[in-house]
Amino acid sequence: MMQRVQICVKGCMDERWSEWLEGLTITHTGENETILTGVLADQAALYGLLSKLRDLGLSLVTVKIGEEGSMRENQVPAPAEGASSQTAPRCRRRR
Repeated sequence: MMQRVQICVKGCMDERWSEWLEGLTITHTGENETILTGVLADQAALYGLLSKLRDLGLSLVTVKIGEEGSMRENQVPAPAEGASSQTAPRCRRRR
């Protein structure tokens, strides 16, 4: 069963990681966090993704899972107070 996921990690990931991370959409918050959203094939794909995030040394903030269609597309928290919602924060590149 396809599962919609929303995973928040500490730090700012480059959008180029999206393909390696199961094609999830990468969105930055104004709080030095990155939100990964998208659909995964099953629970095994979720565990594989979590292993990749662990291997990158990223700290999980939240993990939300729902059936496909149960969570709004690209649902992200509101920007931090004083952060502009028009521009993404500048990020250091992770290698």
